[in-house]
Amino acid sequence: MNRLTIAATAAALLALTTTSACKPPDPGKAAAGTSTAVATAGSLPAGNPNAPMPAPGTCKVGSRDGQPMPDPACTPGAINPDVTQANIDSTICKSGWTKTVRPPTSRTGRMKTESARSYGIGADEKGEYDHLVSLELGGAPDDPRNLWVEPGSIPNAKDAVENKLNDAVCSDLVSLAQAQKAIASNWVTAIDDVGLRVAGGKLCLRADPSKCVTKGGDKTGE
Repeated sequence: MNRLTIAATAAALLALTTTSACKPPDPGKAAAGTSTAVATAGSLPAGNPNAPMPAPGTCKVGSRDGQPMPDPACTPGAINPDVTQANIDSTICKSGWTKTVRPPTSRTGRMKTESARSYGIGADEKGEYDHLVSLELGGAPDDPRNLWVEPGSIPNAKDAVENKLNDAVCSDLVSLAQAQKAIASNWVTAIDDVGLRVAGGKLCLRADPSKCVTKGGDKTGE
């Protein structure tokens, strides 16, 4: 091999190495063994019980179609990293599973009081300390970013949405991530946002009405 050929080969290898080193990793391709707690771009954060509670009076209850909505800056939602698409049959789709992860009232009682202060909700105002991403959808159990004092009656209208989304995930109509992101973004429109509709008493895919819920998951609580 002459000097010209050697120089050209070296230059080509250098260019290839530089290109590979500078190319950003594909966020959709995680390396084997990567922890589910590492969120990819655009996904919900993994639960952290030590996440800070918003300061008093800094959050505001919103509204959509007459239903209360959490402040996205204070309550964006967070997920349980132990619940994955691969293990839904042994977690959220297993009857009674949510009881195993539900935090004790001794903890959530204190958190509710702090959260009510964050939202400026009076102690005499009726409301449920609610998981934005419900436990039956793999929501973080005790992360302040996933809990808020939802004003109104108990049970509330959001419970039915959570149940339907759980049924859809457990029937393989929508993915776990789809359901989690939809309910965190806007629980009022979540059913429609994931491409589902209720017709004739059945929950089915809007794009393919022949695909409907065939089984339900954990209905022991939100």
